[in-house]
Amino acid sequence: MRFIHIADVHLGAVPDKGYPWSKKRSEEIWSTFRNIIQETEKEQADLLLIAGDLFHRQPLLRELKEVNYLFGRLSRTQVVWIAGNHDYLRPDSPERTFEWAENVIFLDGRECECVYFRDINTTVYGMSYYQKEIMQPLYDNLVPEGRESCHILLAHGGDAKHIPIDRKRLSQSGFDYIALGHIHKPQALAENRMIYAGALEPIDPNDTGEHGYILGEYRNGKIRTRFVPFAVRSYIHLTLHSDEDMTDSRMREILARKIAEYGSQNIYRVQLTGYRDPDVIFQTDAYGSFGNILEVDDATEPEYDFGELLARHETDVIGRYIQRLLPEETKVKECGETLTKEERGNIRYRALCLGVQALKKRR
Repeated sequence: MRFIHIADVHLGAVPDKGYPWSKKRSEEIWSTFRNIIQETEKEQADLLLIAGDLFHRQPLLRELKEVNYLFGRLSRTQVVWIAGNHDYLRPDSPERTFEWAENVIFLDGRECECVYFRDINTTVYGMSYYQKEIMQPLYDNLVPEGRESCHILLAHGGDAKHIPIDRKRLSQSGFDYIALGHIHKPQALAENRMIYAGALEPIDPNDTGEHGYILGEYRNGKIRTRFVPFAVRSYIHLTLHSDEDMTDSRMREILARKIAEYGSQNIYRVQLTGYRDPDVIFQTDAYGSFGNILEVDDATEPEYDFGELLARHETDVIGRYIQRLLPEETKVKECGETLTKEERGNIRYRALCLGVQALKKRR
């Protein structure tokens, strides 16, 4: 028996609102979902398991029809899915009364229910959300039914507000495989047995790393799984280091080279760290021209030569400020670059740099 396990598709989501690529991202989430249906057909999987949050919010009727059409095109695959905390079932939710294709099983109960597939001797269990938050550990006491078959649990949650999970207890519950959803980062809590598929496409800047689906096979009483990368893009956090020789043009070249290396289709958060010449200004507002950049955080600090500054400003406010804040043990040092990392990292030194920078701007 072969299966594909996905979760947190979030159809209808519009990631990164206000950015030029946002509308395209929304379309890509649908496109990747269509592609996973094609992949399921290509793999001739027996089951497509969807562990919650197929939709980002309450689905529209036309969206249900679109999804149902795609499910119905699968020639041999049975689809089993549950509602998660984003697409939880309200009294007026259209999916409660929707007429699904013959190969689609929607486990919409408030309590755990199951469906048995005789031709593959497999039982799939699950329950749906009826509210955004469920703080009760509803999965901890679940055990498979007595029949000798492959037992799979669809579960959505794992944090304090969304069905907390006792990992050890659940791993010992007797299910052959636990298909988890809600956590967007793919991860195995128990190898080949209890796995978060992660979001099919990343929808939040914190959804870093690869995203895709789990391909599993049950043979001779054992399950083997592997993660398959499938997303169109990734969120990447870039840290670029500066030193006193760095210029704005050189930093731009480094950024452009990194984006070319990691992929221009990806979306970036950039942080600049280290030290720089006090006269250098990084024009971070212009860095967006190099790719899909959410933000650039300039956390660099000026590398002041306090010996030289004291000599030039001994009688004015800048000199008096430096003499007041520079620690006694460092006053004898000739320049800032001789200061230790610890000296440069303390709060007093940071205040000294910020103060001098502000005073120089006023002159």
